[in-house]
Amino acid sequence: MATQFHLALPCINIHNTKMFYKDTLGAEIGRSDVKWADVNLFSHQITFTECGPFKFDCKSYNFNGAILPSFHFGVILSTDEWRRMLGSITAQKIPITSNVKFLEHKVGAHDSFFVQDPNAYTVEFKCFHKSSEVFKS
Repeated sequence: MATQFHLALPCINIHNTKMFYKDTLGAEIGRSDVKWADVNLFSHQITFTECGPFKFDCKSYNFNGAILPSFHFGVILSTDEWRRMLGSITAQKIPITSNVKFLEHKVGAHDSFFVQDPNAYTVEFKCFHKSSEVFKS
């Protein structure tokens, strides 16, 4: 079994969060209660806990000319999965905050697009041109 990643995050409204991940991103909702839910995002567990308004002071940074949020998370997909997800997001008219090609013609070249969830978290979907270069420099 491949190692799975777990991330726990606060959220503003658990219902809206569950609906976004389930209906918009196609993720499965696992165990949940009135104020929390586990989300299966490509076999990785994100636990959201409703806590009301919160604030992360995070600045953006410039990477290859693209302005990106310092605080974001996401998944690395195969090219086919990435294209399907991009098509699904586009068909649903979900705003894409950025769609960028990074490190073209270099080691680690990849395509990424970013969306925001109902909590203003930025979720990145990326696919590497060569999967063997995910951690190469």
